[in-house]
Amino acid sequence: MIRVVLPPHLRTLSSAGSEVQLEVIGPVTQRSVLDALEALYPMLRGTIRDHVSLQRRPFLRFFACAEDWSNESMDVPYPAPIANGEEPLLIIGAIAGG
Repeated sequence: MIRVVLPPHLRTLSSAGSEVQLEVIGPVTQRSVLDALEALYPMLRGTIRDHVSLQRRPFLRFFACAEDWSNESMDVPYPAPIANGEEPLLIIGAIAGG
């Protein structure tokens, strides 16, 4: 099981707790995790990634094992501690301002 920590606005939308557990078939990548997350919580479709292009929304960041994976390819496998559920994948809402 993959563990994913959601930011507060996605927790509210999905009515999920701060951490959700997902069953991911095949390699554990950003794409496969988001596919599983959206399958379990269909109300999140379009919030984490665009409906049409399926690209990550710009104000969300992905952290795996204390490293920013936001700009990695969506098909790069996550590290083993994420894939085997030892460490959670963190989805963080970025803050912008000026």
